[in-house]
Amino acid sequence: MHVLIVTDQHPDSLGGVQVALRLQRKFLERAGHTVSIAAPALHRRGYVVAPADRAAYLDLPSTSITRDREYGITLPGRRSDRALDRALAARAAAGAGPVDLVHIQGDFWGAMIGLRAARRHELPVMFTMHNNVDEGTRAVTPLAPIAFAGLRAWRRCAVGRVPRQKRAETRASAPGAWRYLAELTAGAALVTAPSGHFAAELEKHGVARSVEVTQGGVDDEVIGAVRAVERTERSRPRLVWLGRMSGEKRVLEFVEALGKSGVDADVALHGAGLLLSKVERRIVALGLQDRVRVAGPVPYEAALAAMREADALVQTSIGFETQGLTPYEAAALGTPTIFCDENIFTDLAVSPAWLAADASVSALAESLRAAVSEIAKRPAELRVPAAAGDRLLQSAKTAAMVKLYEGVLGR
Repeated sequence: MHVLIVTDQHPDSLGGVQVALRLQRKFLERAGHTVSIAAPALHRRGYVVAPADRAAYLDLPSTSITRDREYGITLPGRRSDRALDRALAARAAAGAGPVDLVHIQGDFWGAMIGLRAARRHELPVMFTMHNNVDEGTRAVTPLAPIAFAGLRAWRRCAVGRVPRQKRAETRASAPGAWRYLAELTAGAALVTAPSGHFAAELEKHGVARSVEVTQGGVDDEVIGAVRAVERTERSRPRLVWLGRMSGEKRVLEFVEALGKSGVDADVALHGAGLLLSKVERRIVALGLQDRVRVAGPVPYEAALAAMREADALVQTSIGFETQGLTPYEAAALGTPTIFCDENIFTDLAVSPAWLAADASVSALAESLRAAVSEIAKRPAELRVPAAAGDRLLQSAKTAAMVKLYEGVLGR
């Protein structure tokens, strides 16, 4: 089958969703299927698409929305419609064949563009909801209710009214972002989420009556290659943080906790985003330059190598992650995690691990002290067993995804 994935950000940009998309494509293609990914063109300085990805990536006309040019926006409308249809026609002419279904893995412009494409080409739609839009929006602005109203108005302008048979159901959904998501997914054949706890949240708030769980996996071969590299000697524990530097990721709270904890450890922050300059300034203000460095965005393999090399990953967002793929990757590499989100801690269920007692900076500082102290006493010993990591591999996840596709297509 030919699956068209439409998303909010380019698959080569930084982020856990993008990693998941690249893995889905790799293993679906390995199983004999065709995957095209439509997303805003990437404006990162020096970026050149890899030859192996050129045909599958359908870049849409876009505008950069962050100073580091990592993330962009494509406005849903006739221009994006024409660009996507031209790209799909070229893909078909090259032998890919027509699209069988549209798999939307975005919440904003990508979702609207995907819905417009499905309507034009009379294709079934499957949604995977990767982001807790309600929690994330409320974390970054006090004007969240206005933002949600704007999103609902934008959706209606771009896509049209909710199907008549779904209107009563969407009106019964919870207010805020949940109502927006219910209206967005109203015409979908299937709605899925990457974790049990987020699937339950979506059902609870009326986004869909039934939400399937499609947990993201980690790349079998890449994990195997990174596992094979010996970890280097170190004089003190090493911690790593990876992600988008934005409010909902609580990266500034992490820097504050490092200062408060006084831990004797080397810490690397990999990522970029709106808070990058604030993070750099706060590190200097707290006098942490001798221990904490901002390594910036890195390719996926380098991020995995950084996690393998670390003694612990630090996971700092709370209530925002719908799966939290990075701790899964770390566990597959043998690296334990210091958690702030109890849902991710519970869903992953591996040992060793540490969980902050609450959402405060003080609680995170205490967890950092406890983890670093234990690691320092038992250097190179506190690792996640390989058997626990094997169940997280992508090869085990793709067959389940294909069955869902076949169900949507009635095969």
